[in-house]
Amino acid sequence: MKIDRRSFIALIVGGAVGTTLTPVPWKLTDDISIWTQNWPWTPVPKDGPDSYKTSVCTLCPGGCGIQVRKVIDRAIKIDGLPEHPISDGKLCPLGLSGLQFLYGPARVKAPMKRVGKRGEGKWQEISWDEAISAVTEKLQALRANENPHSVAWVAGADKGTVSQLIGRFLTAYGSPNFIRPPSAHDAYELAVYLMQGQQGAVGFDIENADHILSFGTGLLQGWGSPARLLNIYGKMHDTKKFVQIEPRLSDTAANSNHWVAIKPGTEGALALGIAHVIIKESLYHKAFINQSAFGFEDWTDDAGNRHIGFKTLVLNDYAPEIVAEMTGVPKAMIEKLAREFARANKPIAISGRGEGDLPGSLDECMAVHALNALVGNINQPGGVSVMTEADYAKWPEVNIDMTASKGMQQPRIDGAGSEQFPNARYLLHRVPAVVNNSKGDSPVQALFVSDANPLYTLPDTQATKAALDKIPFLVSFSSFMDETASYSDYILPNHVFLERYEDVPTPPGLSKPIIGLAKPVVRPVYNTRHIGDVIIQMAKSMGAFIEKAFPWKDYEAYLKTALKAHWEKLEKDGFAVVNGEDMPFAGQFNTATGKFEFYPTARNNPSEKDQDALPDFSPVAIEGNSEQYPVVLISYNSIRLASGNIGNPPFMTKTIDDTVLYDQTGFVEINPKTAFKMGFFEGDRVVVTTPKGQAEVRLHLFEGIAPGVIAMPKGFGHTAYSKYLAGKGVNFNKLIGPIEDPMSGLNTSWGIRAKITRA
Repeated sequence: MKIDRRSFIALIVGGAVGTTLTPVPWKLTDDISIWTQNWPWTPVPKDGPDSYKTSVCTLCPGGCGIQVRKVIDRAIKIDGLPEHPISDGKLCPLGLSGLQFLYGPARVKAPMKRVGKRGEGKWQEISWDEAISAVTEKLQALRANENPHSVAWVAGADKGTVSQLIGRFLTAYGSPNFIRPPSAHDAYELAVYLMQGQQGAVGFDIENADHILSFGTGLLQGWGSPARLLNIYGKMHDTKKFVQIEPRLSDTAANSNHWVAIKPGTEGALALGIAHVIIKESLYHKAFINQSAFGFEDWTDDAGNRHIGFKTLVLNDYAPEIVAEMTGVPKAMIEKLAREFARANKPIAISGRGEGDLPGSLDECMAVHALNALVGNINQPGGVSVMTEADYAKWPEVNIDMTASKGMQQPRIDGAGSEQFPNARYLLHRVPAVVNNSKGDSPVQALFVSDANPLYTLPDTQATKAALDKIPFLVSFSSFMDETASYSDYILPNHVFLERYEDVPTPPGLSKPIIGLAKPVVRPVYNTRHIGDVIIQMAKSMGAFIEKAFPWKDYEAYLKTALKAHWEKLEKDGFAVVNGEDMPFAGQFNTATGKFEFYPTARNNPSEKDQDALPDFSPVAIEGNSEQYPVVLISYNSIRLASGNIGNPPFMTKTIDDTVLYDQTGFVEINPKTAFKMGFFEGDRVVVTTPKGQAEVRLHLFEGIAPGVIAMPKGFGHTAYSKYLAGKGVNFNKLIGPIEDPMSGLNTSWGIRAKITRA
């Protein structure tokens, strides 16, 4: 058998990924070494009877079922829950390491008040009554000054009962500023809304698809529900064709059937080039296009204006030879991709980079989704569908007073829903600039943060820090001393996921409406409190209309009322299917035309060019000029490295290769040709400089990345948590800033120009 260089790289990387993703080594490691005092804070359980408790992991949105082994009252091991409909007994490394969050040194053990300068690390432990009193006094003062809209709350999610409690509190108080961090699903949900007229979570029935065309989506790197994707990958065998399109040989690319290397940022052009071949060779689903689609052909509106259709656009502008020049993907490969995709029985196209924490370009998402329409695989088994949000928690409208009414009528601090960005729901990346550019007092006078860590996860860390410096009052509900918590005025620590009840909404990308129930498997280890209880207590302390909006005794009573139709099954099994149907009717579209719209009428502006309403390719500008910054820096995700609001536990950090992190120093990957041209070699210490900042790193020569491109992992560079995580590597967000999509307002910054100099 002949193995070329690329195949050899894929074999080596694929083998490493297989070892990482296979549960057996992880379980052996867990059994043998997790309690061997590798870390001095690791508890050793006493001898005694053991028992098992079931729950749901909430360390990411994946919603995987877990079973926790206990000895007496101490949890000692986490495994996947067999026959769980999402994870089926599997867990990712983060879930398997969950006990280190329960017992780790980064826990905030009681309510804390800052007594030194922000970020100085000087704290005073206070009582819960004192903490809640301090917070509500500040809120009362802002409200008394007719300024409730100056309060903002950054929450990790906008679905589920805790998010509903937060939203209800803000409404009763008078603030429109509920904001959550961005994700790739924002752009996809908006694209589907414009093209299908349907609002809700977008589901991808990957289980039943037979051809997966992934435009950079890290299906094996933490996207969606990691254990679900690992299960699908483990069962693929020869039943599915899996094609990964991205500029770097990631773990996902190495384990795909075919990796297509592409110039970074040109994925939308490739999607339109594939569409060109499908249309030109008449490989599209004619019944769907003729009966259920609008805007495919040229058309004339009611005013007599002629508009070009999607067919004309791609045939005129996106011929394979043109797209090959744009993307670096050969013409023959573009044609091959198109034919294989169109001729599959149940093909599905997915867009989004890495694990999905970057929204990306709306046009790119629309271009990729157009491929699903061309093959007629929308609202079909093995295709893409939209699920309406579960309505298991409906409450009467909040009665508000004049102060709250005036506050709710104020524009959102992030500009979402404005005339400029009418379809955007959350634009967190815009908040630092709004605060920093404000004259006089900050438009945000009080910021609350829960299940989020914007000081670490937002692009342009320095701008975020400057914005927080201008906000007078900052409250964190973090269970851990993360970057944002360490910069707060008060910390009101939430229970960790093994200590609390919480509903777990349908995970991103899942095509079935399944909710889970996280349950306490141990009593709280420290003097923490469920955030739901804190919100209810805050509301009751505020009195008047705000108190009346929260009639529940505590969060558990609220949760049981919300889930009453499913509570018995959730308590027993840990999950339940809601809303009946798995997917909507195949021909159901809620657009103005009643059809799938290649030309979204909801997006059309008569003052703009006709083509502006069609999915098109406009390169996302990146910061820096090529003369001063000759290479392009991009990021990548790893399933071994948590990169969101949750920091990496020591157990996972121990598995990271020494070509990613050595001692405290992180690496950037660089193609050998690029390195040798610059006079660099493997392991050299260098300084990477971008328009936003600089960092000292080491070089790792890697042929799985294009010349002229360098890559850095996300998840390093923490300045908080504990000594087991802080100070390791570089936070990619220190080196990059946001780039705003002019159509959606979403952040599209996938990379930034950089230069490399010797350290």
